[in-house]
Amino acid sequence: MSIFSERKYFVSGIFVSVGIIFLIRLFYIQILDDEFKLSASNNVLRYETQYPARGLVYDRNGKLLVYNQAVYDLMVVPKQVKSIDTAGFCAIIGITRGDFIKKLRKAKAYSPVKPSLFEKQLSAETYAAFEEKMYKFPGFFVEKRTLRKYPRPIAAHLLGYIGEVDDKLTASNPYYRSGDYVGISGIEQSYEKELRGKRGVKILMVDVFNRPKGSFRNGDYDTLAVAGVNLTSTLDAELQEYGEKLMQNKMGGIAAIDPSTGEILALVTSPSYDPNLLVGRVRTDNYKQLLGDTLKPLFNRALMAYYPPGSTFKLINGLIGQQEKLVYPETRYPCVRGYPPGGGKPACHPHPAPLDFKESIQYSCNSYYTYVFRSIIDNNKYHSTEEAFQAWRDYVLAFGIGVRLHSDLPYELPGNVPTIKYYNKYFGKGHWKSSTILSLGIGQGELGVTPLQMANVIAVIANRGFFYVPHIIRNIDDSAENRIHSGKFSEKHYVPVDEKYYDRTIEGMYAVVESGTAANSKIKGIPFCGKTGTAQNPHGKDHSVFLAFAPKDNPRIAIAVLVENAGFGASWAAPIASLMIEKYLTDSVSRPELDARMKEANLLPGAHPKSAEEKP
Repeated sequence: MSIFSERKYFVSGIFVSVGIIFLIRLFYIQILDDEFKLSASNNVLRYETQYPARGLVYDRNGKLLVYNQAVYDLMVVPKQVKSIDTAGFCAIIGITRGDFIKKLRKAKAYSPVKPSLFEKQLSAETYAAFEEKMYKFPGFFVEKRTLRKYPRPIAAHLLGYIGEVDDKLTASNPYYRSGDYVGISGIEQSYEKELRGKRGVKILMVDVFNRPKGSFRNGDYDTLAVAGVNLTSTLDAELQEYGEKLMQNKMGGIAAIDPSTGEILALVTSPSYDPNLLVGRVRTDNYKQLLGDTLKPLFNRALMAYYPPGSTFKLINGLIGQQEKLVYPETRYPCVRGYPPGGGKPACHPHPAPLDFKESIQYSCNSYYTYVFRSIIDNNKYHSTEEAFQAWRDYVLAFGIGVRLHSDLPYELPGNVPTIKYYNKYFGKGHWKSSTILSLGIGQGELGVTPLQMANVIAVIANRGFFYVPHIIRNIDDSAENRIHSGKFSEKHYVPVDEKYYDRTIEGMYAVVESGTAANSKIKGIPFCGKTGTAQNPHGKDHSVFLAFAPKDNPRIAIAVLVENAGFGASWAAPIASLMIEKYLTDSVSRPELDARMKEANLLPGAHPKSAEEKP
């Protein structure tokens, strides 16, 4: 072989080697180097997330409660940001240069070549100003979003609010990405999957100045966003708004239910706040202010506050006593301004004595129900105090107290009914008996009940022995097959007390309104049944409580009202409930003086309201 032939193979080998090196490099760049691919792609393509509009929320009469308003999120691809006018940029967006550097650094830490959120929720005006000069700011673009808006500043706790997802949620749920919004409380949280819709993606071609030049391949690779479905709630917006006005400058809660369906008509927590405060770029500052408010307007008292039910609990003990064959219509017990064996404790207010069963409800006798509770716990039917107490406790739990009702609202708490274990720990096993826990007979002691549970108890009585789980959504997307009530909320939950005993109890409750402790709250032309309560409060003045349903026959509304530190049940809670009942049943109020007095009263701590005519 000649020397020239050897050189030919040597030179050819060099060219082949160089070619192989280039091929390997090209393969690496095109296939393996994801960052290069993304960088190259992002220089000509922009992937814009198409966020769906959340579903709307209506009240039971078709009135809009929640809708959407367009806002704009400013996005950035850090690697594309080149020599921009930072001062001009900051002036348009309304941020400082320090903010700009901090936000850009955060975006780079997430990914230098992937889009990430730079500034959220630009207003339409800011977006318009930015759009005119966007070509000057390579690497930045805008994605359209929607924010919740509330045409009426009501039902903040019930409707809930949305907020940005956290890392914990994005790690546990593959649907959510950084920058997404999710329901945080209320209906927004409970029905997040229905309301959120489904996001889409739009792929745009852009030039070197970041200006869109049309869809990539005519939009063949785009996916459309699917809007969330609309919800029709059970709420009566007019009743809710009226209840919030009656409870202004007061602390407490109102829960109103249609006993024939379990639909929540109103759920008032006071103090409350305008739900529009937790929307947009001002949300963070407003949330901090609300969180720091000593009156705790963010606290959902209707679902989460535990109150002693006071004398309203006598209805339950009366029903249990009748079912256990310990109390009859003619049963009478003495009262000498209190419970005689206890030396007048618990104390009682002046009234005729001795009373029969109907009159015991009518005049709310503490002594009578202390005797009733003692007879339940000392019942010879049971072999021990513990066995009798457990039987009593099981009855109470059946009314929906001490257990979660499992409504479709989040953060609902179970209330508290003390256990045998608790008393054994506190007093010692075998060292407690009926006389040790007599306060339970009049709704005091360790009992803790939420306003929603109170309303559910009165719905049980209105229905003569059963309830539907209270719920706030009536149907989804206006479809008959999606009616909520046709599902789990259509099941009747029975309390093991015979119907005839409810009839006797209802007669006593009717007498409460006609000529008893709530006689000043009668409504002309509307016969209704109620029970006053004055719940002792170890931290201040007693709470005012009232439970009622109306009309007496074929009830359409069951309501519980609790006003903190307001004294007797007849003073504030009963008039408020009476006005709410009239408003719902007649769509009007015929007692303007009472209406004005309830609205104008300031019962907040430190206020000095004019004293109402107080009765027990």
